[in-house]
Amino acid sequence: MTIDPADLRPAARADNQDPALFGQTPSQTVGPFFHYGLPWKGGADLVGRSDMGARPELIPEAHYVLNLSAPTGTPCGEVIEITGRVLDGRGAPVPDAMIELWQANAAGRYRSVDDPRDEVPIDPHFVGFGRAATGQDGRYRFRTIRPGRVPGPGNSLQAPHIALSIFARGVIKRLATRLYFRDADSNDDDPVLALVPAERRDTLIARCTAPGEWTLDLVLQGERETVFFDL
Repeated sequence: MTIDPADLRPAARADNQDPALFGQTPSQTVGPFFHYGLPWKGGADLVGRSDMGARPELIPEAHYVLNLSAPTGTPCGEVIEITGRVLDGRGAPVPDAMIELWQANAAGRYRSVDDPRDEVPIDPHFVGFGRAATGQDGRYRFRTIRPGRVPGPGNSLQAPHIALSIFARGVIKRLATRLYFRDADSNDDDPVLALVPAERRDTLIARCTAPGEWTLDLVLQGERETVFFDL
């Protein structure tokens, strides 16, 4: 028996193209997968050896076999924890975001960036990079070292700060921002912070909520939107 392929086309259309069968396909730009596939166990702990950073409840125990970070020793400097929530424009938590951190060591030296100040040492036990997934409440947490001051434009020094990048659903390009410390006198002289309108600088300045703990919420849009920088 010979079948004309043309006779199959209407049936095929009824199977895989009929809107009555499938309805409208949901629209999604990216993710949500950042919090699931990219953070690793210990990725948010730049000081010790812990599980901070990943979301083990999202991964079957048999598959949760990523290696922990393996610090080579204890970094120099003041150990701090940084925490906060990632919020959308309505103030609701974003439970599937990922935060990347990049910072200098306690002496003000980046691990992989050339620095003309030969007297400023590289800390062999401090990488300065980490990743943290947000929880169901939108909260992220890092354990790290309070950074020192790094060179700025000209011969200036920047205030102690930590660079943060946000990845989340619907965010096509990562959002880059900074975290400064409220008690740092050098904030007044920071050349980057000075570029931010005075009424919005507070969105970049973390407050101390407990000894050694600093808190900064990251708001993606709306009235209290965090200041983000073009890269």
